[in-house]
This record gives sequence, C-alpha cells and structure tokens, in this order.
Amino acid sequence: MLRTAAQRLRGLALRSCPLRGSPGRTSSVCGREGEEKPPLSTQTKWKDRAETVIIGGGCIGVSLAYHLAKAGMKDVVLLTKGEVGSLTTYFHPGINLKKIHYDSIKLYEKLEEETGQMVGFHQPGSIRLATTPVRVDEFKYQMTRTGWHATEQYIIEPEKIQEMFPLLNMNKILAGLYNPGDGHIDPYSLTMALAAGARKYGALLKYPAPVTSLKLRSDGTWDVETPQGSMRANRIVNAAGFWAREVGKMIGLEHPLIPVQHQYVVTSTIPEVKALKRELPVIRDLEGSFYLRQERDGLLFGPYESQEKMKVQDSWVTSGVPPGGFSKQKCVQVRHVWFILSMMGKTSPPSPPSDPLVAKHRGLYGIIHAGGVGKYLSDWILHGEPPFDLIELDPNRYGKWTTTQYTEAKARESYGFNNAVGYPKEERFAGRPTQRVSGLYKILESKCSMGFHSGWEQPHWFYKPGQDTQYRPSFRRTNWFEPVGSEYKQVMQRVGVIDLSPFGKFNIKGRDSIRLLDRLFANVIPKVGFTNISHMLTPKGQVYAELTVSHQFPGEFLLITGSGSELHDLRWIEEEAVKGGYDVEIKNITDELGVLGVAGPHARKVLQKLTSEDLSDDVFKFLQTKSLKVSNIPVTAIRISYTGELGWELYHRREDSAALYDVIMNAGQEEGIDNFGTYALNVLRLEKAFRAWGESLESGLKYQFLLFFSFPQPADFIGKQALKQIKAKGLKRRLVCLTLATDDVDPEGNESIWYNGKVVGNTTSGSYSYSIQKSLAFAYVPVELSNVGQQVEVELLGKNYPAVIIQEPLVLTEPTRNRLQKKGGKDKI
Repeated sequence: MLRTAAQRLRGLALRSCPLRGSPGRTSSVCGREGEEKPPLSTQTKWKDRAETVIIGGGCIGVSLAYHLAKAGMKDVVLLTKGEVGSLTTYFHPGINLKKIHYDSIKLYEKLEEETGQMVGFHQPGSIRLATTPVRVDEFKYQMTRTGWHATEQYIIEPEKIQEMFPLLNMNKILAGLYNPGDGHIDPYSLTMALAAGARKYGALLKYPAPVTSLKLRSDGTWDVETPQGSMRANRIVNAAGFWAREVGKMIGLEHPLIPVQHQYVVTSTIPEVKALKRELPVIRDLEGSFYLRQERDGLLFGPYESQEKMKVQDSWVTSGVPPGGFSKQKCVQVRHVWFILSMMGKTSPPSPPSDPLVAKHRGLYGIIHAGGVGKYLSDWILHGEPPFDLIELDPNRYGKWTTTQYTEAKARESYGFNNAVGYPKEERFAGRPTQRVSGLYKILESKCSMGFHSGWEQPHWFYKPGQDTQYRPSFRRTNWFEPVGSEYKQVMQRVGVIDLSPFGKFNIKGRDSIRLLDRLFANVIPKVGFTNISHMLTPKGQVYAELTVSHQFPGEFLLITGSGSELHDLRWIEEEAVKGGYDVEIKNITDELGVLGVAGPHARKVLQKLTSEDLSDDVFKFLQTKSLKVSNIPVTAIRISYTGELGWELYHRREDSAALYDVIMNAGQEEGIDNFGTYALNVLRLEKAFRAWGESLESGLKYQFLLFFSFPQPADFIGKQALKQIKAKGLKRRLVCLTLATDDVDPEGNESIWYNGKVVGNTTSGSYSYSIQKSLAFAYVPVELSNVGQQVEVELLGKNYPAVIIQEPLVLTEPTRNRLQKKGGKDKI
C-alpha cells in the first residue's frame, strides 16, 4: 500500500538475501563480500569437565550460555562448528509464548549497556494491518488476551496508521494492531553481545569445535567428542539449529525438523523514505502475507509464501546439512516476483507447527525467542523445574507417528499459514491422518468433524443429515453450536458414546510400584479395584500433571492422562523412577489400548445387557475398576466419566474397538443411544466444575485446591513441603466460576476480567452452557473479589459483558445427586 509510484519502484535496485532467522542488520543486511568477522572465542583453554555443554552458537545457544553463567553456574561451555550468528515483537497469539517474547525484548533493551557490545536494536513499533472485517475481529480477540499481560498493545484507527506510516495507501485498511515496543535487531550484533555477556560471567565459548560424537555414560554424564578434544558433561543442550537433526541422531533421536527457504528483499534509496524525520514502524500486511520495514533510506520486505509456492530444503533432511549451511544468493527468485508486484500495488527453521522444540527430551534431557528461551531453559536447569509450563514447545509432543512426510507437510502448512487468521478451536489438516488412528476412525470419519490430538483423530462434533458438515471456524458461534447442544442433551437425557482412545495410558508394576506412586502423587494410593484422580507436583508445589490412577491388581496400576500430556508425563515418571532407584516396570501402552466412554442416565441399562457383571450402584460403585467382558470382549471398566454423569470408561485392545462399539450401539437402540464428541464433553465438564490441566490447573493447585488440602498422604510426595508453605502464606487470587449473558460469542479461556475499569484477572476456560442458556467460565480473580454474587466483567471481542460469580458446580454430578436423593435432598441445576 505504498504511495510511491510503481514505476519508481521498478527502477530501484533490488537485493535478495537468505534468512537465518529474520532480517535485522541495520548496518548491512547481507554483509559485504569477503567481510572478516571476529571469531566467537579467542580463548585457547580447554576443559575436561563441564556442568553444561551447549551445542550450537546461534542466538539461542549463546543466550542460554549467557543466562546460565550470569546466574552463577560454573563450567558452562558452548561448542559450535561455525561462527555465531530480525524482527522482534511482543505479539504472539499464545499466552505463554507472549511471555517468552516479553522477556526477550526486555533483555535486548538493556544488553548493550550491560555488555558494551552494540546490538543494533531499533524499536519503532509494529502495526498489523486489518483489511477485512474478520481481521478486525481477530485483533479484538487478541486484545481480550492482552489486558492481563505487561505487553503494550492497542487497536488503532486508519488515521493513526496514516500518521505513523505516511507512505501507505490507506485503501481497504480498516484498523491496525499496534505494539509500541516492537522493532528489529541485528542478529549478528545480538549474538555477539550475548556471547560477550556469557564470557563476562565465566562461560567458555569455543569455535570452531564441531561435535562429532555424544555418548551417554552409565552414571548419567556425557562424553562429548570434538576435533579439539573430548569433554565430560553433566548435561548437554542441543541448540544446533540447522544441524539439530544431525546432533539428535548421535544419540538416537529423530527431531521433527525441516528447514524452509525464506528470502527478503532490500531496495536502494527511496527519496520519500530518506526525507522522513523518524523511523517507520514495521508493517505486517496479513492478507498480502509479508512484512515491511525501513532499512536505512530504503525498504526491506519479506514474503511468506503459500504452501504451493514455498520451498522446503528437503535435501538437508535426506542427505544432511552441507558444511556451509546456505549460500548468499544475490537474486530475487522468480517465485517472489508476484509478491513484489503485490506490494507495489497493495502496500505503498521450523518444526511442524512452526514453534521451536524447548524442553528436556524424554529419556534424555528465532531471534524473538532467543532471550526468553535462554532465560526459560536457564531457570529450568538451575532450579530443577521451569518457571511455567511451556508444553506447546515440548519436543515430547511428538512421537513415532511424526514421520518425515508428516513433518514436511506440517512445515509447509505452518509457513504458508504464517499470516492466516488465528481462529479459536483452529484445526489444520496437512499430514492427516497419521498412522495413529483409533479402531473407530473409518466408522466415524464420515459422521463427524475430527480434531487432531497428539497424532490421533478424535471426533469434535457430529452432524446429522441435512446439517452443514463443513469446518467453519469463527470468533462467534458457528455451525457446530446447535449440533453440540444436541449432543449435550443426548448425554444429559439419554446415553452417549465417545471415542477416548487418544488418552495417554501407562502400566506400572513391580516391587516398588506403590512406593514410587507415593512419591509422585499428592494423594493416597487407591486400594485394589479402585480409582482416583491424582496430581503430580513439582518441588515448588506447582501442578505438573493430573492423572487417573487405577489399582488393577496388587502392585499393578493403570495410569491415564490427557492426549497432549502423554510423553510429557511419562518423562517425569521415568526420571523419578531412575533417580530414586525404584524396582518397577513402566510401560507406555497408549497405542495398544482403545477407550470408549459410555455416559448418560441410561448407560447402566445399555451395558448391563452385554455383561454378566452386576453394574448396580451398590455393587459397581463410583470410582471402582473391574476386569470384565462386554459381549465376550475383554475390557477394563472404570466407573468414571468426565461428563459428570453416570458412565464408564472401557479400556480394551485397540483392534477390538470397532466390534465393541457396534455391540454397544446395537444394544442401546431402545434407549436412543448416539455419539457425542469432545466439544460437548467440554461443556459437560465445565458445568460440573471439573478442572482441566493446562487450563484451570495451569498455574498450579496453589490458587484454589490448597484451601481444602489436608495432606492425607503420609508419604513425602514431591512438592509436599512447598505446598505447606504456600498454604501457610495464604492465597492472593482464587479460581472462581462465573456466568455471563452474551450475544453470539462465548468465552474459551485467557480473556481479561475487568472490575471498576481495571483488569483484575483472566479466564482459564469457558463455553456456552446449554442448561442455563448463558456463557460459563472459570477465572482467576483477587481473593477479595471471589465471593459468590460478586459482579465483574469479561472482555469478549472488544466488549465487556457483565458477569457474576456463582457457587460451583452449576450442575451437580450424578454421584452427588444420588447421595442427595438418598438423603431426601433435591437436584441442583
């Protein structure tokens, strides 16, 4: 949308440079031919032992070295095969990654003063342009998640955009999302400054020192081999960037990483730019899918191509990364010409979902991410647990189902969708389905809209003949609103069946199994034949995970966790077992077992037709578990349901899923049995006030559960002492349940809570409640605002809706209703 005439732009010299991360060199974007750069380290000493060895001299590697050394860790060593070494933004649609961006920029703002090394950090701000009404909605959606963060962010009108970027053609521009602290940074200077800081605080940085071999010793330390010598390390961190796959292969890991080509273009001097009195903000044209910023007296822009036009560097995956990594190409590739023409008229290395891999690997331990990720990993290494759970970046979110073909498909999709509208409940379909489908996939795929959960396909909602079957995401209620309401009524009034096969499932047995679980869980271990909900805590008393624990046979347990937590939780369990020397056998049986949930007031009637086992309330009690046969199909039946209604979860061999489903559906015809999906399940659990790990429990039990925690567990479980201290200090905020009347939009989590014109908290999860025909949400608020009846406001799409805190749960669970009925009480709705 540049006002500068197209013919003038055509006459400008264009240069094109490949990106390592994002552009940012203000002094010289591409660098001069033959330019000599100082080596990473002139130190000649070599260490035989190290506390931490970081492999890779990019900005994240040196950031980690800097943070560890500054925090006081001795013997930090960074090894890199080449020299060390963009746009910076506070903005990120994810709540946790917004924290990472914030920490990065705050570090960059002070780094030059601290190290004496110039970093070339410019902060002219950035503006995302909305040229369609749905983009305006997206900006409002993101603003609801900004109020309770420290990051400055505003929606600005076209007049303000014109004032800040006078070269823009304002046709079609409806609004802008403005971040005042955004800008760009010279990646080379940044990396040098971080390296200078790391050396200042005592870290050893060696170049060139390519790692040629990694070997794990029996005592848990590592032998690190380089041409300069060997070194023993207590831990290693793979920050090798392009070469991360090669480093991973040294220890038998296949990291799902595929490099993607990305180029940016720099113009020569533009008189209109040269005449400006202040630096232009960075522009992001979301519909045009490119960014644009000032580069000296010209402009720099970089496109994000579609899946069809982008180029994946797949040869690096099949044949390895060449020694030089990439070459400095000096031409604009043909596939970029249409972006240039588009800009003239309109604008006057990733892992599968485009986020990095940040965490300890199970069994082992971009520029804008560098500072924050370095701090995050440093805190984790030094304190034994991360400052907050960043599960969306955990490498263990991938498994054996993550093939090279899948990785390439998702890399293409993520890069091509870089500027796509970020809807709630977003689904992306590249690379699906994987090999990880349940035994019901072929039966159900034509009847429902599937969601993707750790490689699995799982029904989100079902459609009936004549209903709209398309996936139509929206910031408002969409085509699945009515079908989900029907499924809700199905479970509340009759009986429904849901495929829960994506659950993570672990078998633990052995002489020390009970001792291990006593150490892991902040709850008593259930008796044989019974089940409970238990939490694994960190040493600081934060919730690490929530699992269902079933004591199947003496000393043998079935542990169930959410699909997204499978390897995240298994890593924690395995590490504690090894660290404590427990004599146990731990087996991941996630892919071996299918799971069907049967729930609703007629669930018992349907299942009783298929088994000789007495399912009556007095014989098969709530939270009991039994091995039985359903129409001659062996199952482990647990009387539990996340719906809060009468129900069982039936664990069985994956190959028996279709047969089990068929007999249950046939048996329930008289009772009006039907399917339901995870969207309806979410409504049901919210009405029953069931917490969800990653939402209500995300920041720890300490905000609510501790008020009632009496420490029934005599064992010294992880986090016990920290919990006692937290409880003694008292709480500053509390998790509450609130209702609100809206129009066509519902809360889903992370919205701002307002009181007296100020943001005082945030929602954690929410949905529409079909029982009271209002919106329902969980939210954290200050203790003084947590009383039942307290009125607050919830921000949704730019509007504050009145809300009131209610006594939870909104709907009593089936076991509770039964107890009240036996005592002569009344049901609560």
